[in-house]
Amino acid sequence: MVGTLDALTSPESLAVLQRIADALERLAPAARPQADFSEADAFVWQAASRRLSPVPKVSRVEMSLLRGIDRVRDTLAENTQRFARGLPANNALLWGARGMGKSSLVKAVHAEINHARPDESRPLKLIEIHREDIETLPDLMAFLRPDPHRFIIFCDDLSFDADDTSYKSLKAVLEGGIEGRPENVIFYATSNRRHLLPRDMMENERSTAINPGEAVEEKVSLSDRFGLWLGFHKCSQDEYLDMVFGYIDHLGLEGDRESIRAEALEWATTRGARSGRTAWQFIQDLAGRLGRAI
Repeated sequence: MVGTLDALTSPESLAVLQRIADALERLAPAARPQADFSEADAFVWQAASRRLSPVPKVSRVEMSLLRGIDRVRDTLAENTQRFARGLPANNALLWGARGMGKSSLVKAVHAEINHARPDESRPLKLIEIHREDIETLPDLMAFLRPDPHRFIIFCDDLSFDADDTSYKSLKAVLEGGIEGRPENVIFYATSNRRHLLPRDMMENERSTAINPGEAVEEKVSLSDRFGLWLGFHKCSQDEYLDMVFGYIDHLGLEGDRESIRAEALEWATTRGARSGRTAWQFIQDLAGRLGRAI
């Protein structure tokens, strides 16, 4: 018996036991992610470490400065307000023209609702998940499901390439899985594509499939998981100038308005686009030339 104990406690045996323990630890399930939701109202999902990083200050634009998107603004605000109050609400896909305020609207609506409910003990939380981490969305939803807060999961610029099959996991998580979407979670995504998939990918599926209609239907059905489709379209010249002067009045920038108008139109022409992003880029240039911090 003594000889057996001596053998087990020898340096060689202890080294073997340590290696066995290390191997078992690696095989064990990953530890449940932790988050202190009192730290902030917005977080970023770190997929590699399965944790949420707080964002103390969100880069956002005030709701009043988002011009030319009144209908979609009101629709998304009403949907989010219902969700914040614990009522049924839909996942939303914000699609369309670049630079027209899709992601800005999501962040502005989140801030506006929390600002309107200052006495709410559990403010609405915004969680951003990166496009390349979308396959970990089931882990994130499982983590959030038992929490008493309500969450908007937000994915900016969501789209899929021809060889990307992760859209199938997203379909199941949003509505089709056995558990379904948690009642305290809603999913908002922005994309330049209405159906999230490139047209040539859908046409290729149509041309090579035995049943072309079924192949295309599988891919279109991803967008069907979003109850709200909110389209953003290129703005007119008047809407573009309204954005520019909205920023100017809000920031208190001074100057001859006719000269600023001409400069703003020239700025948009040189970039080949009129949008909220173009207007903000012009404002940054104008403020810099005026020596004003914004």
